[in-house]
Amino acid sequence: MARTGLCDSRTLLDPRKAEERPPLRTWANTCGTRERRGCPDGDERKPQPRDKCSEPRRESCDPGWVRITVRTLSLYAEDGIIIDYSQNDLVSPVDCFEQEAVLSHLHSLQVPPSLRELLPGLLRKEMEVAMDKLGLLYDRSYAWDVFSDMMRSQLRCTLPNAELPRPFSENTRAILVDWLIQVHEVFNFSEETLYLAVHLLNRALRCVKVSVSSLQLLGVTCLFIAAKKEECLLPEVSELCYLMANAYSKKQFLRMERRVLGGLKFELFHCPPIHFLLLSAYIARCSDKVVCMARYLLELSLLEGQCVTYLPAQLAGAALHLARRLVQDTSTPDTETAWCVASTIHVGSEATLGSIMQVMAAAAARAPSRETRATFVKFSTAATLQVSLHPGLTSAPCLLGLQS
Repeated sequence: MARTGLCDSRTLLDPRKAEERPPLRTWANTCGTRERRGCPDGDERKPQPRDKCSEPRRESCDPGWVRITVRTLSLYAEDGIIIDYSQNDLVSPVDCFEQEAVLSHLHSLQVPPSLRELLPGLLRKEMEVAMDKLGLLYDRSYAWDVFSDMMRSQLRCTLPNAELPRPFSENTRAILVDWLIQVHEVFNFSEETLYLAVHLLNRALRCVKVSVSSLQLLGVTCLFIAAKKEECLLPEVSELCYLMANAYSKKQFLRMERRVLGGLKFELFHCPPIHFLLLSAYIARCSDKVVCMARYLLELSLLEGQCVTYLPAQLAGAALHLARRLVQDTSTPDTETAWCVASTIHVGSEATLGSIMQVMAAAAARAPSRETRATFVKFSTAATLQVSLHPGLTSAPCLLGLQS
């Protein structure tokens, strides 16, 4: 492990003991405090009473992947975001970036002209319902504005190419990301934390000069910064040092945190592809297995250096397209119409979509035999419907013949 910059770390994920690990979480943290660790002596905290309006929505008729406890995306009035938000500040859907992109994307879709004219309005209506059902906001009138910001914000902090600075290689980066996935699973963090951590790592590798021996410290620091932004409870620095076999001191860890934040100029925002994936899957009425398969393919893309240059919406769209081909649910006119509406979110050419699907398909085909198997093990449990064991994933002609 020395050649990759990783020390002899503690064993985290064991395929033989997969059933003992906590179930894979879906989208976000619970609103309240998780009892992952007890408070120190003399610092007991009493649970705060929760207002009825802050309770997460649960729909008894929705699929299991929708019945999740969701944290809203910083849209509370006390956060100072909705306060003084006047009607004059609303952006017309015709002038929105994503509206123009959607309209231009519709011309490339093979749908009747009459339906093509209705798609923008249908997408807006479905987006309002999806965000409301997933518990993202309390007022539907802001749904399109939130979606507009998601589409615009994904253009921030994009990477122009997939090249890594010397002496790092794609294999070294994949081993580090695989280990971070294991640490993320041990602490039961949300999926946003994982995607943000890898995004920060991809940027930090290009703007923070580190040696090979400090690569693991850089990765854990990015995970810790992402947890500070997304989680309710944080691990102690000593816990993270323990997972690295105490190869680094607390002082070294905090010094690396300052270097990363300075190198990134404190620009930590990232719209993760999992948000686009779950919104699209809800609008398209996808089954539980399709959603789990798409989440598996999307997480596999974190290990692929080629995927760092694509937009989150493009990655989510490719994962969902490939998952539908693999699972092959029975389609109806209603589900096909819903899928047509959902596919307008993933703006991009067919060539770009096909390229991402090829990368994901190849990654899924070799996942069982790779050294980096954390995602494969994670999605082989009953909680994730064992999608990583799907027989279609090992069929190279089925996976790679996507253009036909």
